[in-house]
Amino acid sequence: MLTLCVLPVLLCQVWSSGEPHHNKEELHVQALYPWRNRGSGVVRVKRDWIIPPIRVLENSKQIPEDLVQIKSDKIFTSEVIYKLEGPGVDQEPKNLFEIDDQTGVIRSKRPLDREKYNSFTLKAFALSTSGERLENPTTIEIVVLDQNDNRPSFTQAQFVGTVPEFSVPGTSVMSVLATDADDPMTENAALSYSIIGQETIPPNAITKTMFGINNETGAIYTRDVGLDREVVKSFRLKLQVADMGGIGLTREGVAIIHVSDINNNAPNFSPASYSMRAVENRKDYEIGRVNVTDRDDRGTGNWEAKYFISNDPNGNFAIATDRATNQGVLTVVQPLDYEAQSEHVLILKVENVNPLSNKAPNLPVSTASVVVTVVNENEAPRFREDPLQIVVPESVVPGTLLKTNIAFDPDDSTLRYEISRDPERWLDINKDTGDITAKRTFNMRSPHIKNNIYHAGVRVTDAGGLSTTATVAITLKETNDFPPQLFPLSGSVCRGAGKTHPGMVLTAVDEDFPPQAAPFIFEMPDDFSVNWTVIQVNDTHAVLRPVVELEEGEYAVTVLVSDSGSPALSAYAQVNVTVCLCNPYGDCKSEVGAFSGSSVGISFFAVIIIIVSAVLLLLLLLLAVAVTTCGRRHHIKKGTGLLIGESEDDIRDNVFNYDEQGGGEEDENAFNIDLLWNPHDAPSTPGSYYPGAGVPRGKQPLRKDAPHNLPSPTYPRRPPADPTDIEDYINDGLEAADNDPNVPPYDTALIYDYEGEGSLAGSLSSIATGSSEGDQDYDYLNDWGPRFQKLANMYGSC
Repeated sequence: MLTLCVLPVLLCQVWSSGEPHHNKEELHVQALYPWRNRGSGVVRVKRDWIIPPIRVLENSKQIPEDLVQIKSDKIFTSEVIYKLEGPGVDQEPKNLFEIDDQTGVIRSKRPLDREKYNSFTLKAFALSTSGERLENPTTIEIVVLDQNDNRPSFTQAQFVGTVPEFSVPGTSVMSVLATDADDPMTENAALSYSIIGQETIPPNAITKTMFGINNETGAIYTRDVGLDREVVKSFRLKLQVADMGGIGLTREGVAIIHVSDINNNAPNFSPASYSMRAVENRKDYEIGRVNVTDRDDRGTGNWEAKYFISNDPNGNFAIATDRATNQGVLTVVQPLDYEAQSEHVLILKVENVNPLSNKAPNLPVSTASVVVTVVNENEAPRFREDPLQIVVPESVVPGTLLKTNIAFDPDDSTLRYEISRDPERWLDINKDTGDITAKRTFNMRSPHIKNNIYHAGVRVTDAGGLSTTATVAITLKETNDFPPQLFPLSGSVCRGAGKTHPGMVLTAVDEDFPPQAAPFIFEMPDDFSVNWTVIQVNDTHAVLRPVVELEEGEYAVTVLVSDSGSPALSAYAQVNVTVCLCNPYGDCKSEVGAFSGSSVGISFFAVIIIIVSAVLLLLLLLLAVAVTTCGRRHHIKKGTGLLIGESEDDIRDNVFNYDEQGGGEEDENAFNIDLLWNPHDAPSTPGSYYPGAGVPRGKQPLRKDAPHNLPSPTYPRRPPADPTDIEDYINDGLEAADNDPNVPPYDTALIYDYEGEGSLAGSLSSIATGSSEGDQDYDYLNDWGPRFQKLANMYGSC
């Protein structure tokens, strides 16, 4: 068992053991090995020692210093080696402690700092020479004792607080705080606060001590009355904190206390009277500013002013606050009229945005007077109304006065009037008086009239050149200018077959507008009321019908129609009515039925005969045309003995491809060129016959659509081995083909637009015409390239 050996402790244990007769050797053994029983056979129970913490003073200068010695009871049986492990030995922080491996003495190697490590827990081992553990490890705790080696320190370099002005004594302002790195359980960290100095901003504003501090908590409070922000803005307190309850180490600090503002000063006008000028007829512009003073904190609601105008019944003025300067900005918001009022006296009041504190002096609200002089300026003339309303009948007589006294000038200037817009040119105006008169009669059908209103424009200008325009709205009242018209003026009614025709519907129209038009009144004159009657259907329609049975035929009936105008206008209309027979449905029979059922006019059978005759005539005409067409197939040309069209391959029965300029004989779509020659152009030659007819035929023209065996250029035969030369290979082939005269297409003589026997149109081909074998010069074709050189050779030899 390892034991802890400290000389004083061992001595106390020896003297307190109650066995004073032991010799020195026995005392030594008992002190080091107290668990052994060296008595007369009484056996003790083996137990571990509880080793109290070893206290070591920090910052000790006795280095190295023996702290404690441990021993093992195995020392009497074998050699023991002591080892020490833990923080401060082989763990961080290293090399603070060590142990003598032979004696078991533990020493401190360097001074200890409690603020870094306040305790260490180590383990001691007893080992044999072979390294075998002889005992269970013993825990050794080393506690570092504190010394007052750290000054207290404020947590902030400068503390800042505020206190309202006029605060009563005892008002809490702020708290300061300091710390001490020494052991808080000792007097070394017991702090005490104090105020050791006071300064004011501005300097020397107050000399008495205004603040106190709780020496234990650091709470700062007011001590006296008289905090006025208008007198002192801030305080600078010099603080001190000391440990060991105020008698130890000290440290100084600073606290800044600002005196916050309360609204204890009302704003005041400075000066209290103002004079300003305002131009009439203008608005929304500044005419001047007023000033106020306020001792409260600038830029706060205690300083910012609000202005009021107490006597502006018409609301012509407004006042606002300039937040930067706190001035009152007076503006005109409604135009002023010099002629109506040339001067305005305004009374202004001012107060703060924030309400006044109850600690402010009880003074009346500050007021100021402002005299505003209105400056006269030339004003534009004004119309008495806009638009100018005029109501007249449309049939107004030219020269009629329509409107007078339409404008005035506020400055009593001379005015000049003119028409600015009059699309129909119906109006005239007196340039001096402005009287508007009718220049011509109005027309309700004008496209410029909308909803019976005609719009024009007038302009008035004063002597200073200012002008104003207004709209003239002329409401036209409809007058009864046109009589009503009746339509249709012709119709029919039927009779007989037990049915009665409902009559002929008549409609009346009027170019006038209501109320000068419908409803219309339809009447029958006395001369016609015996056989005819007219029945009103609605406001615009009536029915004309006979009242007696009338014979078929046409009748002229006169109808009178009147409108509802004031005065009413009437018109007579002659209606041509055809009386006819009724079919079973009560309508007039058709024309055919009328013919077949009437003894008057052409009979129905006569009409049938006429229609059949016309059809037969048309058939005969078509037959004659067909016979004439068939006879042309076997027509023999006089004087030639040639029979055209005997063969089934008659060229007139073939489909001709016109505008064919292709590859001659190699063109598979073309017909045999022999069938395209015009017989008139073929000269007679003995021994020549038409194929299959046994009839002599003329000499055929020389064909020039075959090559002349000219030498051909050399074509490239093998493609290039390098793909980059393929372009040259293709270009060489194209150049050889363009210069080869022995490849198609060849020039072929074609007959265009040949229409058979009797056609007066000749061939369109210049090759087959008589002029082609004349004295035509084709040498210019040699300059057009290889192909045209071939063509020049063909035609130049003819």
